[in-house]
Amino acid sequence: MQDPFYTREKKRKSTSGMLAADAWLDSSLYEFWQALGRAYTRYQDFMSRFHVTGIKRFFVEILSDAFTFGAIGAVLMTALALPAFNIIDRGAFNKAEDYSVVFLDRYGEEIGRRGIRSDDSVALDEMPDYLIKATLATEDRRFYEHFGIDVIGTLRALMTNATGDSSLHGGSSLTQQLAKQLFLSSERTIERKIVEAYLAVWLEWNYSKDQILKLYLDRAYMGGGNFGVTAAADYYFGKRVQDISLAEAAMLAGLYKAPGRWAPHVDLAAARGRANVVLTNLVAAGFLTEGQVTAARRHPAAPINRTADVNSPNYFLDWAFDEAKRLIADNNAPGNNFVVRTTIDTTLQKYAEEAITSVIREQGEQYRVEQAAMVVTDTKGAIRAMVGGTDYAKSQFNRAIVSTRQPGSSYKPFVYAEAFEQLGLKPSDTISDRPVCIGDWCPQNYGRSYKGQTTLISAFAASINTVPVTLSIKTGRDAIAQLSYRMGLRQEYPVTRSLALGVASVSVLDMTSSYAVFANHGYKTPAFGITRMTTLSGDLVWENDADAPHERVLSEQTVAYMNQMMRAVVTSGTGRRAEVPGVPTLGKTGTTTSYRDAWFVGLTGNYVAAVWFGNDDYRTTNNLTGGLLPTIAWQKFMAYAHTNIAIAPVFGVDFVPEQTMVAEADPDESEEEAEQRPPSLKPAAARKLLDLASRFETTLASTQPVNDTASLPAAASKTGI
Repeated sequence: MQDPFYTREKKRKSTSGMLAADAWLDSSLYEFWQALGRAYTRYQDFMSRFHVTGIKRFFVEILSDAFTFGAIGAVLMTALALPAFNIIDRGAFNKAEDYSVVFLDRYGEEIGRRGIRSDDSVALDEMPDYLIKATLATEDRRFYEHFGIDVIGTLRALMTNATGDSSLHGGSSLTQQLAKQLFLSSERTIERKIVEAYLAVWLEWNYSKDQILKLYLDRAYMGGGNFGVTAAADYYFGKRVQDISLAEAAMLAGLYKAPGRWAPHVDLAAARGRANVVLTNLVAAGFLTEGQVTAARRHPAAPINRTADVNSPNYFLDWAFDEAKRLIADNNAPGNNFVVRTTIDTTLQKYAEEAITSVIREQGEQYRVEQAAMVVTDTKGAIRAMVGGTDYAKSQFNRAIVSTRQPGSSYKPFVYAEAFEQLGLKPSDTISDRPVCIGDWCPQNYGRSYKGQTTLISAFAASINTVPVTLSIKTGRDAIAQLSYRMGLRQEYPVTRSLALGVASVSVLDMTSSYAVFANHGYKTPAFGITRMTTLSGDLVWENDADAPHERVLSEQTVAYMNQMMRAVVTSGTGRRAEVPGVPTLGKTGTTTSYRDAWFVGLTGNYVAAVWFGNDDYRTTNNLTGGLLPTIAWQKFMAYAHTNIAIAPVFGVDFVPEQTMVAEADPDESEEEAEQRPPSLKPAAARKLLDLASRFETTLASTQPVNDTASLPAAASKTGI
């Protein structure tokens, strides 16, 4: 019988394996941490040997930071030098100009030359010793001692500049200057200076000192379109470089740093002063004694008269040279020497320069404006004058071509023309001048007021902003932009909500071309400056086809409407200062945000012209608007340009200009005469004649009825020219 108090025990499972694993894990972690602690202790014991205190610690920290920043700088310098490595791998020098071009004006008279005038045929040992010494004394006295970068000379130049005297030394070595000439552009950036330094060292490794010096003497720009001392000696003195005197060598050596400033044909007094500095450098460097340079000081160099080159239309010639090179390439023209006949009229060019510079000189400081540009064409697009800035000798940057600025309200003709084309409106139609918004953008008028119901012509003349914005909503902004491209704008710009108010990038030349459409009955009228190109021997390379068909951009009805609207701007709107008595003048003013740009673009029956005023650094002016200085300069030019010529009417404008009496020609003399230059009337003479006419008019008005003054052959400008 089974014991009632017996209880069967359950068999326990074995846990020895899990306990062993847990013990192994615990012991392993313990041993790991113990080993890690011992290793850290050993590391601390090792590093304690380098522990310093007191003044030693200060120097150690400085040295440590120096190594750190040095390493960072080395990495940065290497990264910046990568372009230099790429240039070296490419192994190609900057291509010098291959062409020499003689430019003629519209009447066939020479107005200037462009292209390279260089000669590297003279060996270094054939050049005068004092020319080489003058070059080294002025540009790089330690040339034969440094490795491409003159550290001592650079420090000396920094100290000299700190004292305000930088006339004796430059910061770059001669090798660095050559590196820039051979491989780089003329931009002034830190990155370019670093690349220049690397390239200078590479030149020193791969060329001898004499080879570098010879390359420099042959490649340096010496002003007047000349590269190298051999070409410069012939250009300035009419001599071989082997035959120049010490005084002439000193004048040449003074040109390297700033040929546009010290060239003798630009400023002879400055050139002689610079040559005297070079002579001083020769003595200071120990190359010559004071007694040896005394004769050169007493008898300075007398260069050939090259003032005609200074008076050339240089901004236009720079642009025409680029156009000529393009035509040479497109026509695979043989040879390197060419003659180009241009459309420029030197008399009108002087008028344009006089108008721009006189306004800047008289009122530029008042309005805090320093630069201006102007392009003038005839009604067929031929460029008659181009002013790219106030002083070519100081700045060769062509603001009429290269610079693109916002046109402001002078863009509005594109908006209204598209509205006439697309919506069938006319100038007398009424529209509401009221607040308008596109999204969260709500433009305001200049006076922050609204007229309510007004006509399109009144809104255009008063340069109201809300009306063109309203029209752009109806026509679409893309259609307006496309019309502007068809009319002549070439620089692409984003189509934004504010496009109707002129928020786009345009050049002075393109604005002139676009407005020429209104002067040419609606046909596209691109500006051009070259009519014929031949080789030096007379072989024809290219000739402009004057009879080539032009694309119609606007209907004649739209052109008539727009001309009437732009006429109202001059007679009763923002451009009243542009009125020229006896001439049908019309156009549109333009002013951009914060008064950074001021424009007037307009036309007569004879000419089309665009004028821009502003600052290169986009600095704001003193409330300068398009109705002020731009219209004054435009009016000055047009008053000059329309003297002694037949005044042509403007299509669509109800204005009958006074006709010049022309004697009947002898029927027996039917032979066609060649085009000749009209009598040249200098700007100063024209100004005096206009002032005299104004006095006559005032005198007659005080003694006779007002109607009698209408018989005067010329009337003075109301703007006080």
